[in-house]
Amino acid sequence: MNTQVSHIVLADKEQVTARLTAAGVYPTSQRVAIAQVLLAEHQHVTADKLQEMLYLSGSKISKATVYNSLKRFVEKGLVSELVIDNQRAFYDTNTSHHHHVYNLDTGELSDIDSFNLSLLQSVELPQGTEIDSVDLVLRVRNT
Repeated sequence: MNTQVSHIVLADKEQVTARLTAAGVYPTSQRVAIAQVLLAEHQHVTADKLQEMLYLSGSKISKATVYNSLKRFVEKGLVSELVIDNQRAFYDTNTSHHHHVYNLDTGELSDIDSFNLSLLQSVELPQGTEIDSVDLVLRVRNT
């Protein structure tokens, strides 16, 4: 069951601890606190936004610990990292294969529900290769 603290939704501590353990992540108190905020719902967050959310939930965790935990969560498949540019990366709790739209004016990242990638069939690949996966980010501006 999720609870809400200062408008921050928190995942159940026992469920998060079990999920971390099942993924091979040792559940330190700080990692559990980070995962409670991060994994409570589907979301795209930056490390800075996550640290702000942690603070609002009552957890004062250093930026280094947040970054190190996110790196570990990515390595273990709990979240996906989406690098938008050399200054911004988002962490996506939806680890299924999907694509994104990034709004350059608002800084918002959202999922694309479906996208027809048939145009890739016309791409000439080097001989002896095939497409393994496609990660698409459409960058848009407000009109």
